[in-house]
Amino acid sequence: MGIQATHAPPIEPGRLVELTVEPGRSVTIVLAVADREPLVDLDPEIAWELLIKDQSRWQAWSGAIPQDLPHRDAVARSLVTLRLLTYSPSGAPVAAPTTSLPEQPGGGRNWDYRFAWPRDASIGIGAFLGAGKTEEARLFMAWLLHASRLDRPRLPVLLTLAGKHPRPEQELEGWPGYGGSSPVRVGNGASDQHQLDGYGWVLDAAWLLTQSGHRLYSETWRAMRGFADCVARRWTEPDAGIWEIRGDTAFHVHSKLMGWLALDRALRMADELGSSARQLRRWQANRDAIADEVARLGFDQARGTYTRSYGSSDLDAALLVLPLLGLEPSDSPRIRGTIDAIRNELGAGGPLLYRYPPGQDGLEGTEGAFVPCSFWLVQALAKTGRNEEASHLMAQLVALASPLGLYGEEIDPGTRRHLGNFPQALSHAALVQAALALHDPPG
Repeated sequence: MGIQATHAPPIEPGRLVELTVEPGRSVTIVLAVADREPLVDLDPEIAWELLIKDQSRWQAWSGAIPQDLPHRDAVARSLVTLRLLTYSPSGAPVAAPTTSLPEQPGGGRNWDYRFAWPRDASIGIGAFLGAGKTEEARLFMAWLLHASRLDRPRLPVLLTLAGKHPRPEQELEGWPGYGGSSPVRVGNGASDQHQLDGYGWVLDAAWLLTQSGHRLYSETWRAMRGFADCVARRWTEPDAGIWEIRGDTAFHVHSKLMGWLALDRALRMADELGSSARQLRRWQANRDAIADEVARLGFDQARGTYTRSYGSSDLDAALLVLPLLGLEPSDSPRIRGTIDAIRNELGAGGPLLYRYPPGQDGLEGTEGAFVPCSFWLVQALAKTGRNEEASHLMAQLVALASPLGLYGEEIDPGTRRHLGNFPQALSHAALVQAALALHDPPG
């Protein structure tokens, strides 16, 4: 470790040095740290110049974000956060830079989120594209293609920032944890799960890129076709779902819908990029079969809502993506009924939502309201023509940000305290997409 400062006497280890800061006489202190590599000292004057240049670059980057977006400052803060959560050497979007910050203070719901989820990367692509940040969107897709290359056509649930499979989940013995919340974990046990929904997010992101005028490279389209083929083969299987429940798999309705989305977007892209007639018939037949099965087995006729899984009466806030899919008209009675049921039955007070009924995940204790779901509600209301309700909820949610404009994964409905790993990329991407929906409601 090394330290240098301007306008200061020589600094020596173990000796107290006093500095006097006066008007017009600034002091710059540079601390250099190295671990198992050469220490690089930087002159304080040069360091200050670099800092000013970096500030100018960020101001220019943020200044290009459309000025007419609702809650533009919150959107800009979220986009900056998403960019800062991107690992520069690989382009990997980290879900959160922390591990084991508790979803329940003092409890055991502590997970390692220092990984990259293809789902989160795909949602980030949509957020960046909507705000005109096409370079960042393309970089996310480039990372996704590179990181998944050894697993295709299977889509990994999550990867390290270097694009590798994470080590097995472990609990660190003797670590007290944040606020006495233990165990402290490294690794993530969800990495070996089958999650059908991820394919839908990825293919939808590719479709959004093509809609924005960015024709897919041949390798990209080949990868997308492989993912679609995998969905056509595996959509009939149960999966762990978007919430990565660590128990028995189930026929999750949201997963089936995202499987439908994957095949639908593949068919749309094939109109421009081409595919074999046999492949197209297979995609279309399976897409139609998913729609038929979900309509029969995933909808509660008596309550007028889609449910969490086949045969279940529970609801799932992830179903708020329904108006975005195109499976049926966004203002259909089924979609409106699902939105209202989720809002009524999973409401956690004010604008907040639980992602599923509390206590229904097989883990001890309870969790807070899930921040992305609340922004998805804003998006769903806006996309179904209920813009006034959506705007009111959005204003309430923006007011719940931390003093630095950041969001965790969850919020305690009673104290409004942020819970879980922090800051959470998915929360910030969902905020951006909610604002974009408010900006461009259905005509």
